[in-house]
Amino acid sequence: MRQTPSSLVGGPLPGKILPRHLDRQAAVYVRQSTLQQLEHHRESTSVQYGLVDHACRLGWPRPRVAVIDDDLGCSGASVEGRPGFQRLVAEVGLGHVGLVLGFEVSRLARSCRDWYQLLEICALAGTLIADSDGVYDPALYNDRLLLGLKGTMSEAELHIMRARLEGGRWNKAGRGEFGFNMPRGYLKRASGEVCLDPDERVRDTVRLVFDVFGRRGSVHGVMRHLVDHGVALPDRARSGPARGEVVWRRPHRGGVANILTNPAYAGAYAYGRRRPEAPSAAAARRHKARQPSRDPDDWRVLLQGRWPAYISWQAFEENQRRLMANRSKHKGVPRGGPSLLAGLLHCGRCGCRMVTCYRNNGRDLRYSCTRHQINYGAPHCQALSGAALDAVVGGLVLEVRSHPATAAFPNLNAP
Repeated sequence: MRQTPSSLVGGPLPGKILPRHLDRQAAVYVRQSTLQQLEHHRESTSVQYGLVDHACRLGWPRPRVAVIDDDLGCSGASVEGRPGFQRLVAEVGLGHVGLVLGFEVSRLARSCRDWYQLLEICALAGTLIADSDGVYDPALYNDRLLLGLKGTMSEAELHIMRARLEGGRWNKAGRGEFGFNMPRGYLKRASGEVCLDPDERVRDTVRLVFDVFGRRGSVHGVMRHLVDHGVALPDRARSGPARGEVVWRRPHRGGVANILTNPAYAGAYAYGRRRPEAPSAAAARRHKARQPSRDPDDWRVLLQGRWPAYISWQAFEENQRRLMANRSKHKGVPRGGPSLLAGLLHCGRCGCRMVTCYRNNGRDLRYSCTRHQINYGAPHCQALSGAALDAVVGGLVLEVRSHPATAAFPNLNAP
């Protein structure tokens, strides 16, 4: 049975806690993984705050016991997004901390990389680590070995929990019972049954999107039709005082594309549509989600005929083929061309990035703001002569580089 902090030895441990440790701060690290745990598992938070009294029993005066609770509601799987843990590591590295207290290793870190970083810095700074089982000196081999095992078990526990949760999720999805937000045009009753939206106007608008796509064959064509005829897209509020009520929104390219590519409108339950590829660090930093595959063979779960459909499955497959045929075949923006401000210019009216346009075999250069036209079917925001603007900006750059004050910055004039 795990001991609570109050059941630990009250006095300093011989050979571990020395005067040089007591001269520095004791840092109590408090963390809960989710806001839900903060709300429903308050006893765990209370026990962690109780480590302040344990630090006092170990010999630290109350004024020298600091509580770091910046990471309440943050996962311990990574140091990213945990300002409290980062501050703790910094304070230890600066030699301000003599003892780090956490109720257990999993509160401090669930990643061996982050855990061993803390151990290494504590060993170099002469800082002790304490949990509900005892006090450890990372500079001692036996203590370092035990702390390493605790960190490994903490990380393994996280992977076991993830595997258990993911297994349950896929098992539920295989039966078509794993829930998701119903797309516009559908409602889920309290019994779990999925039905068409009872609002006739909502149903007619969804059907109109498919009918117009059948005639025009492109997302932009559908959006232009909706804009020209003043048709808004329906949605149901998922939160707030208007939760469950129909909300009509301005037609948006993404909303139209979601209707045309979602297999739910063909009466199918699909899960695992995104390819299981390793996310890049850059994409993770931008919170960029992988795009779902349009090939049903790539989907891990596909159950047809689960609820009433707006279109047949054959019509859905034909729509996906037409959308794939509409995709641009070029591999990206050409890097050549005389443009000086390509990718650097933003619209002064709306703040969107302006695109570079070439006409007459590259002789006519213009910068255009087309974001609202592409996304909402609105008119061009504005367009500017590229040659005239490049000449003005180029002249200003040369003027700055030739100014006597730039002589103090040799790298500025380097080729």
